[in-house]
Amino acid sequence: MRSLPVSDPGTPDHRGPWRFLAWLARVQARDLVPAIGLSVALMVAQAMLPALIGRAIDAGLLARDGSALLRWSLLVLLLGLFQAFAGPMRHRLSVFIWLDAAYRTLQLVTRQATRLGATLSKRLTTGEVVAVGLADVSRFGNAMEILVRAGGSVAAIAAVTVVLLSSTPRLGLVVLVGVPLILLAGAPLMRPLHRRQTVQRELSGELTTRAADLVAGLRVLRGLGGEEPFERRFRAESQEVRRAGERVGEADAMLQGAAVLLPGLLVVAVTWLGARYTADGVITAGQLVACYGYTAFLVNPLWTLADTAETYAKAHVAAGRLVRILDLEPEHPGDGTREPHGRELLDGDSGLRIVPGLLTAVVAGEAAPALADRLGGYADGDARYGGVPLDELAGLRRRILVARNEDRLFTGVLATEVAPAGTEAEVREAIRDACAEDVVEAVGLEGFVAEGGREFSGGQQQRLKLARALAADPEVLVLVEPTSAVDAHTEARIAGRLGEHRTGRTTVVFTASPLLLDRADRVVWISGGRVAAEGEHRDLLARVPGYRAAVTREPEHAAPRPDRPTSRE
Repeated sequence: MRSLPVSDPGTPDHRGPWRFLAWLARVQARDLVPAIGLSVALMVAQAMLPALIGRAIDAGLLARDGSALLRWSLLVLLLGLFQAFAGPMRHRLSVFIWLDAAYRTLQLVTRQATRLGATLSKRLTTGEVVAVGLADVSRFGNAMEILVRAGGSVAAIAAVTVVLLSSTPRLGLVVLVGVPLILLAGAPLMRPLHRRQTVQRELSGELTTRAADLVAGLRVLRGLGGEEPFERRFRAESQEVRRAGERVGEADAMLQGAAVLLPGLLVVAVTWLGARYTADGVITAGQLVACYGYTAFLVNPLWTLADTAETYAKAHVAAGRLVRILDLEPEHPGDGTREPHGRELLDGDSGLRIVPGLLTAVVAGEAAPALADRLGGYADGDARYGGVPLDELAGLRRRILVARNEDRLFTGVLATEVAPAGTEAEVREAIRDACAEDVVEAVGLEGFVAEGGREFSGGQQQRLKLARALAADPEVLVLVEPTSAVDAHTEARIAGRLGEHRTGRTTVVFTASPLLLDRADRVVWISGGRVAAEGEHRDLLARVPGYRAAVTREPEHAAPRPDRPTSRE
């Protein structure tokens, strides 16, 4: 048995829900085909048991032939032994197929979320993504697993029909006509179930999004006094989800009832006809026993076929949600093919020119986030790297990294979350230069980081994010206010270590901190969306009133104060 998950989930066909489910079956054909073959053999063996028992009765018991009874009994024993072997093997393969389908779905969602980046949160709600990543994976696993049982069920029904047609043609015709009628009679019950499941999933996704907003903004809600209104709204929406779930349950109950009633009616009809034929001498007592055995046996494969229809109705809803995610394209993909000619980063909209190999500090005020997004290729604009537009640049995400305070810490081992592919020495260097040693002292490199790093203070989270950015070691590192949540002493240490860590590589820091500005090789002041001045921090303080006002919060007409400290105290 191979290990899971697979290294590459493949390239899905997301032109529609049914196409995606067909693709999922194709990529699992290596396991599905032998599993279905084993299921067919198992179910056909079970289908043959009533016939063998009937022959044992007619040729052995009624004919009082001991040797014939022994022969037929041995065949029954052999079939039983085969089932004892094939049953667990089929179950093992079925579980593997279920897990493979579920893991592939998770991998596809994770890969697409990584590819979309900020586009995902703009186009889809949290609830939709969570529903696919948590609830819908079981739908795809069920859809693939039931193919194994459905294949065996079809073979079993076909085998029973052939046996009945050869021994008792009239009963065989009843089964041959009855099975399609049962499936057709149950089909109208699928449509309301499908429709109600779609509504219930949408409402559930919206409620999940609401819950995520609550967790993320609880502090704000308390400050605004909005807890009670939010609670009332959440309660009302949760009741609507409950009512939608009840409606789904009603439709599901109708389908489940039909799945019992309709096959049961066929069983009753076949048993009644078989008894009549036995009384009239048309069939033997052994054939009657076999007939009754077949009617009891057929309940399971018929139920499986009904369950298959229900399972694929649910899988279709889930696949529709997944296809919507897979259809999305990133607003700024960053997967061009052109190589840069040089290492200069230029934003044509503002005139900002980033000199390669230097630590450049940019004072841009409220325009900093938008400008950083343009430099990283996350927003439209005339930004170029080595003369190549960013949307045409090969390996954009590998070359330019934008680190913002809004970025999240991931759950896992601290060292792995800081540098997934880094050595311990590289991790420790990045943590030291980000002044995050106190975090390591508290939890250790092998310590566990909870979701979002919620066990850490705001300053600790910020420094861990800085350490992660430093450990990535890109050609160009763009930092947006990397020290806004730390004290002045720690900020001074970071300012001194940042330039040393990035020696010879290009670093851009959007900040108004005098400590960082004083340590920068070059400072650029952006005013009115354009470059207004550039040079060294102390020189700009002395000769550019607007820059001095932006950094020190003094009026522009105030006289310069050379003796003013450049560090925050």
